Formats: sequence, C-alpha cells, structure tokens
Amino acid sequence: MKTRKKRQRHGISRLFSGVKIFGGLLFSLYGGGGGGGRIRNFLPLFAGLLILFGLLSYLSPPINEHGHISHYSSSQNAGKGRLYAEKVNEFRVPRGGGSSGRELWSTRGSQFFYGCSNSTNKFLSAESSTHPNRYLLIATSGGLNQQRTGIVDAVVAAYMLNATLVIPSLDQQSYWKDASNFSEIFEVDWFISQLEKDVRIIKELPTTRGKATTPYTTRAPRKCNAQCYQTRILPLLEKKHTVLLTKFDYRLSNNLATNLQKLRCRVNYHGLKFTDSINDMGRKLVERMRMKSKHFVALHLRFESDMLAFSGCTYGFGEKERNTLAAIRRRWKTLHVNPEKQRRKGRCPLTPEEVGLLLRALGYGDDVHIYVASGDIFGGEETIAPLKALFPNLHTKESIASQEELAPFSSYSSRMAALDYIVCDESDVFVTNNNGNMAKILAGRRKYFGHKPTIRPNAKKLGKVFNNRDNMTWDEFSSLVQTRQIGFMGEPNEVKPGIGVFHENPAACICSSSEAMGEARLLTQRNVIIGQEVEDGHVNEATDEHFSEDLLDPDSMENENTIEIGELLMKMDMNTSTFEQPEQPELEVILSD
Repeated sequence: MKTRKKRQRHGISRLFSGVKIFGGLLFSLYGGGGGGGRIRNFLPLFAGLLILFGLLSYLSPPINEHGHISHYSSSQNAGKGRLYAEKVNEFRVPRGGGSSGRELWSTRGSQFFYGCSNSTNKFLSAESSTHPNRYLLIATSGGLNQQRTGIVDAVVAAYMLNATLVIPSLDQQSYWKDASNFSEIFEVDWFISQLEKDVRIIKELPTTRGKATTPYTTRAPRKCNAQCYQTRILPLLEKKHTVLLTKFDYRLSNNLATNLQKLRCRVNYHGLKFTDSINDMGRKLVERMRMKSKHFVALHLRFESDMLAFSGCTYGFGEKERNTLAAIRRRWKTLHVNPEKQRRKGRCPLTPEEVGLLLRALGYGDDVHIYVASGDIFGGEETIAPLKALFPNLHTKESIASQEELAPFSSYSSRMAALDYIVCDESDVFVTNNNGNMAKILAGRRKYFGHKPTIRPNAKKLGKVFNNRDNMTWDEFSSLVQTRQIGFMGEPNEVKPGIGVFHENPAACICSSSEAMGEARLLTQRNVIIGQEVEDGHVNEATDEHFSEDLLDPDSMENENTIEIGELLMKMDMNTSTFEQPEQPELEVILSD
C-alpha cells in the first residue's frame, strides 16, 4: 500500500510538471500576440499531447533517490509466479540464504534424544499369549503409506486379541490401482522374524481338512481402542475363529497404553522393510543426490490435481484449470468447502513458489540441491518455474535415474512411492507440503531416528505473510517466516505428547538422556517467548492447530454413509465414560499420499 501511494504521488507530481511546461509553451505562443490565428488551429493537437504526456508521467515508475528507475513485480496468479530479478528497492529475494540464526542441516538438542521401543517385562510374549485357534486377517485401504498405517495397527490388534495374524492383503482397487501384494513391497520373512516374540504371524491361512477356510468378514469401528476390540471383535473370534477386518485404516485408537504404542514403533521402524530391489534402487537415488552435494533437501511437494481438487482451494488458475479441478471434485458428492475458509485454516498446500520463498527465508540459498517427490505438478512447467528460479538444482527420480532402471517400478504407484519414501527419509532436510500419510509417517520416523530436520509449513500463519509480501522488505518477510515456523521444524519437544496422530508424534517411543531435560526446557521457553513477542498466543497453540486431525484430510476418508447403532455405542470412551460426538459420514478414499 505504501509503495502504491508513493507511486501515485510521483505520477501526480509529474503530471503537474507536464501541465506547467505545456501551459508555459502555449502562453508564450498564444499570449504573445503574433501568429495567434495560426496557433489556435493547433490548440487541439497541443491539448492531446498534454493529456498523453500526463498519462505517461503518471504510469511510469518513480525515480529513486539514486537516480535509478524502481521496478515492481508483476503480480500474477498464485500458481504462475512473480518476477524476482526486476525488484530493486522493496521485496528483493536474495540468491544466498543469508543468516537465519539456526543450523540448516541439523536439529538443536537432537543428540540427547533417541528412539526406544523395547517392551517391558509386563508385555506378554507371543508364545504365552497367542490362542491356538484364533486367526485375524486384515485388508488394508488406500495407497502405500495409508496401507502402512493399517499394517502397523493390524499387528497391535492381533496382539490385543491374542490371535495369529495372517500377512495383511494390500488394497488393489483404490484410486492408485496398484496390483502389488505384500511380498512385492515388503520383506515378508523379515517382517515375521522381527516380530515373532510379540505376535505370531503366518503367510497364509491354514486349510481345514484340505479345504480353504472362509473367514467371517466385518469392519472395526474407526479409532477403536483396546476395550472396543475386546467388546466388538473378540466375541466374533471366539465364535468364528477366523475373522477378516476390511478397510483397515484408522481402525485403532490414537491413544493406547505405552506398551502397545511401543509395539507400533517396533512394527513401523523395525519390522517393515522394503524388498531388496526397492531398497537397492532407493540407495542408488540417495547416492546420486550425495554426489551432487554434501547435503540435500527432499521436498514432498504434493501439488497434483487430485490434492488441489480435494482441498477445495483456489490458486487463481485460468478457466481451463478451474474446470479441470471442478470435474475431479465432483467425485466427492458430499464435499462442500469454502476456499477462503480453507486458506485461513491452513488447509491449502503452498504453491511451488511459496515453498521456495519459505526455504529461502529459512536460510537455504540457490545453490542447494532439492529432490522433489511428487507426481505430475498441476499446471506443469509454468507452475514449477518460480521454484526453479529460486532453486535451479531441482531433481526427481526420473531425472537422476534412467528409464531402464525405473522400468521394474514405473508401472506400480506403490513401488514408485517407496523410492520417494527412501530418498525423503535419507535426506538431510525433509520438507512436506501437506499433512497426508507420507508426511505424518516420515515426520515420526525422522524423530525416532535422531530428530532429523523436518520442515512442515505453518500454513495457517504463513498465508497472511505470503499475501502481504509486496508490502514489506525481504528482511521483514524472512523474519516473519522464521517466527511463524517456530514449532514446525522437527525439533525435540516442539509438540506435546498425545497431540496429533501417533505415527507423526511417537512420543511413547522417544527417550531422552538426563542432559536433555535442561536443554529441552530452555529451548521450549525460548520458543514460547519469541512467539509471544511477535503475535498473540504462543507456540503450543500454533502447534496444536497444525497437528489437529482434519476431517477433510483425503488420506483418511472413506464412504460410510450409515453408522450402526452398535458403532455409536462404542464411541463411549471405556476409560472415562464420556460420550463422544458420533463421527460424520466419511468420504470415499481415493487419495492417500
């Protein structure tokens, strides 16, 4: 606004100067008496030139105090980008990262924290707890990372039910249409051996008198706790002996006893290992990134058409793009969202340009190499161009590996996603642009294995900063970005235990040394003080909002238009006897990662 007013003042001043010049010229010619008749004939021409000169004076940029013309950014669509090189006086984006006051490639205090998931003496072994005639089968749902959460929870459910777990089946009918089975993604023998002390796991359901057993099929309530499984599923197992739980995603409560949470970690961080072929290719991609630079950033951009359509967010695209998103959005008949409200609540993915500005403001210069884990970016090269302008060294698995190398994986979305997972996990810094399953799982994994930096945009607070960036200097912008990101950088203790989904905040599996307590306490106090100095509220408020479960998260949606009475009754919390609100009808799962 200040810049616009300043520009208007310059224009008006130059307009008056033009009027004086032309007025003096006309007076000298016309008022002097000689040749007055001839001059009258040219008055319309002089008047037209005067108007033209005035307009040009108004529209031209002002001359600054150094005698140079100041250039302004051409503010275009959010997805289309801005001009950086022409900025001189105001929002000039530096090429280098500058000083952000923080270490770019490591996390403060991380040396005092470590993953700990060993069971205690109170945890019964599989040998002593497994009932000889109970078999639990699980059918997972969604894409690779959503299925991963289902597999982890399946092991815990089998333990709670004292049942033998049959290797889970993967969803082959979802939006992703991947025909891979468990053994083509994960090492089965490793999975069984790593967890044999906790749960008995077999590859196939045994036959009865030479005939295949037909399991009883049902579905567990969403977010079902231990008491819920004992009440709802155990009686079926005792009667039918073999039970299949379908659409098994988010069917286990987020909050469980510590021993059960540690079992989750043993499954997720130690029991699940990708096949050798996937791991070998993933390591090659990591090595090639390391050859390009000592450190690199992995970015899960998630700016594909399906995510944008589901989010309901608008980015100023043209009519063609808007029609494309509207057509995709019609798949969800019950999806009704307000784009402006979504943006205010921080539920809109940042544009590639905004991601680039975020990284630059946090101190990453244009020499940094970035691995982009993403599908087809909506809008193509035109949308990704502003990010490339800020960070020219962008790479994907397709750019650092040949078609021949990727051929065994390219026809399978889950295997391709597994390659991205490996590179993102091994990166020095992981940046996620949404709160989906891959983001959650990797955030938790990186905490468990040393609190490697994980940047998760505080989209709710950053939205206003991005929208107003033309009215501030770069130093002001970067300072605000750094402040808004406190509590969103993957540092120890930045999120309270119990906040968010367990897979992204596995607090029960994070232990600390005695030295860590004082360090963490000082860091928390510092963050809270900084947050209070800049804006109302404090870090924990922002963090709670960031990690709250979002009913419009496409990664946890399914089509359940009816809710059984029994399921409603099971919403009763068995531990506190408080009645929760019944869950709303869910939307169809077609997105996951």
